[in-house]
Amino acid sequence: MKRYIEITLLSIFFVGILSGFQESTVLAKVSEYSEKTPSLHVQSRTKGNNVFVECVLSGISFRQSEQNDRKVGKLVIWLDGKRTKEVTSAAFIIKGLPPGEHSVKLEVVDLKNVPYGVTQEFLVNIPK
Repeated sequence: MKRYIEITLLSIFFVGILSGFQESTVLAKVSEYSEKTPSLHVQSRTKGNNVFVECVLSGISFRQSEQNDRKVGKLVIWLDGKRTKEVTSAAFIIKGLPPGEHSVKLEVVDLKNVPYGVTQEFLVNIPK
């Protein structure tokens, strides 16, 4: 029985290779989709009255030297509904927040401040 399972799995493997399975276009389509449809994933950590933020932004670069065929942009930081600053890096620190709960919104815009329509919002709580 064990030998039968091994032969079956080996046969499936070879059929997959011979039928062009290794040249699947699924990964190419996913990559193409992520380049055309930007996304933003954010992790944040609070330490004292500072918030450490790390972002993963797909489809848009922060570097102007990579303008060849990629979109270039920056992040606008909104704190409690007020625009506070702009950053051009994937990791940054929001310093000196007063105690209490704060709403943070990150908005991806182009170099002329036109929104790409990609935002991420989260709450942080600064202890007293």
